[in-house]
Amino acid sequence: MTEIEAHSLLRPVLRDYSLRHRNISAIFERHFNRNAPLFDQLKIDPNSLDYNRRMLIGSYFTMEYSVDSAALFNPSIMEHPDQSEISKDEKRVIISLRATGEGHISSIVFRTGILDKHSSLTIEPIGKMLEEAQNITRHVYDKKSFTSKLEEMDFHSIVPPEVILDKLSDSFTYEDLKRVVEEVRSSLHLAADKELLISQIVWLASSHYELQFSIDTYISERVIFPVSMNERNGIEDARFVKFTDDNGETTYYATYTAYNGSTILPKLLYTTDFYYFKSLPVHGEIAQNKGMALFPRKINGKYAMLCRLDGFNNYIAFSDNINIWREAKLIQQPKFPWELVQIGNCGSPIETDEGWLVLTHGVGPMREYAIGASLFDLQNPEIEIGRLSQPLLSPNSDEREGYVPNVVYSCGSMVHNENLILPYAKSDYSSTYASINLKELLNELKNSGKA
Repeated sequence: MTEIEAHSLLRPVLRDYSLRHRNISAIFERHFNRNAPLFDQLKIDPNSLDYNRRMLIGSYFTMEYSVDSAALFNPSIMEHPDQSEISKDEKRVIISLRATGEGHISSIVFRTGILDKHSSLTIEPIGKMLEEAQNITRHVYDKKSFTSKLEEMDFHSIVPPEVILDKLSDSFTYEDLKRVVEEVRSSLHLAADKELLISQIVWLASSHYELQFSIDTYISERVIFPVSMNERNGIEDARFVKFTDDNGETTYYATYTAYNGSTILPKLLYTTDFYYFKSLPVHGEIAQNKGMALFPRKINGKYAMLCRLDGFNNYIAFSDNINIWREAKLIQQPKFPWELVQIGNCGSPIETDEGWLVLTHGVGPMREYAIGASLFDLQNPEIEIGRLSQPLLSPNSDEREGYVPNVVYSCGSMVHNENLILPYAKSDYSSTYASINLKELLNELKNSGKA
């Protein structure tokens, strides 16, 4: 093509998509640069191509993806860090959701809203230009803990990882690892098992990353899309919680499940402003299953986490390190008919004057999911004070149809004006919320423990 022909073809593309995407030309430029190896194979200098050709080529390697075309579900709710310009009886909140699009790929999206004095929720306007964050890979790894994680995930059973790790210093970066991997691959004829090991080492290392969103984005436009190889089939069920440290500083943490199509990896995401996020895997023997939920503060000087170690029962774990979890204690088993298949948490515990309020999900006949509630001792949350014998919330006739029918499910609630605000998903398709009088619920839970 001549430069004029390329410009003529590019013009309608820019016209049609510049209203749908912020700085579409920068996206085309980025996708053009990703294909630099192709130009090397063709012995073409990419810099020799004019601007119009680069943009046009980039457009051919670009496609739109609707992140929530299939479902918007499994919400969690938390207090927004910005509480300005609202009345004293109101609360600005952030709701995280699992968005699922074509190919059943899940990502994390956000909505903001205002809870009024009556606990009615109004969702604020949604931005029209979704933005994927800039991915920053600059994590420094500790060789000892990195090796331990490989052992936890049974990677060492294939072949000893020393073939790579012995060539790295005690601390190394992702770039250091990639350099060593290329050296090993170029100098050795690797058997299939060693090549698989290398792929798995890189797979684990890529799970550490940082994300930076542009300052001019609205929060509902920010999408945490699968970034690393261990997430390529989705980011599932983020349980966000506003965590207050002993020094009074607050951080928003989310535990979630990374899924690559065959293997899950529990991960931890954290932010203070919802512009900059950092993601890292959760280490330790108990970090092998879904549904980990962090307490909103330390207990007796230690981080505390709910988990479902065996996939069927509720456990509690304590740790000095927020992403290393070694031991857990059983605190709840299925007890009532509506939860006999399995029980798990529905998000982080909520601190009340009467104890830790824990919402649970139970699976009963016909694999129906319902939401229950339990109360645990504030000082020692291994002690259950009370537990509802009947579900707090079950799917009604309007909530039974969806991608996975007969399911109500939540990833996190909060208290506002003496009401429990419970956002929940309807059959893995859409989301809504319920408001429950907190005092009545706590009284019911305390009385249930006396029965």
